[in-house]
Amino acid sequence: MTPEETAAHVAAVEADGYTIVENAIEPALIDELNETLLRLERDMKVVPAKNSFEGHRTVRIYNLLALAPVFQRIPVHGSVLPVIEGVLDEGCLVSSLSSISIDPGETGQPIHADDQVMPVGKPHAPFVCNSMWALTDFTEENGATRIIPGTHKSDSSPEYGTHYDSIPAEMPKGSVLIWHGSLWHGGGANRSSARRVGVAMNYCAGYIRQQENQQLGIPLDIVKTFAPRLRELCGFGTYRSLIGHIDKKTPAQRLLDEAREFRSIWDS
Repeated sequence: MTPEETAAHVAAVEADGYTIVENAIEPALIDELNETLLRLERDMKVVPAKNSFEGHRTVRIYNLLALAPVFQRIPVHGSVLPVIEGVLDEGCLVSSLSSISIDPGETGQPIHADDQVMPVGKPHAPFVCNSMWALTDFTEENGATRIIPGTHKSDSSPEYGTHYDSIPAEMPKGSVLIWHGSLWHGGGANRSSARRVGVAMNYCAGYIRQQENQQLGIPLDIVKTFAPRLRELCGFGTYRSLIGHIDKKTPAQRLLDEAREFRSIWDS
């Protein structure tokens, strides 16, 4: 992605609350992700959670970074991460990484905002920026994510369970939807005969808590295989050389014996 393309997507998120990056994911990676998710679902015997938010006919697999090496390619992907960094900043973190497979017969998810559980007045600067990777085509019929453009500028969050008019974020397989954490949205109803498969790659600013605790959720022997940037994204660094340190050491220095010298913001 060129700097000009990145800037255009960041501007769209700021103006409309979302953007779609088409042809973002390599076909071979899509195939490997789909195959791995099906294997994990079978091996782990994953079933729907049976509640109105997670769905009654939706299969979700959480904490993917702990489950297979292929998922390490998602948070740092060059077609997505630059846009996220433009919306948040380079100190952003992986908040959660999970799959969302909507089976035929699923009803629409209630409209919500991803940051509405946080007690902060709205509108506000983004501190959550999320993405949905389309591993199949996303259509109105099969449950494409429904969005309400511009609602990231609202002074409130939606009332859970209330109907709001929305539009489907339709996109071809291999595309990625990126949105501001305050945007009102929800998974669509699947009225087709085939499963809709997506990966939710969620990010947050480096100064707030992650949705999934990456430091406890991913075994350290797996983290040791991560590239340095992925370690940072998972919270094994510090935000602006200050937030998250341990006695003037980064978590990576403390837990992974990383050799890089720590310099706090006050040492510069």
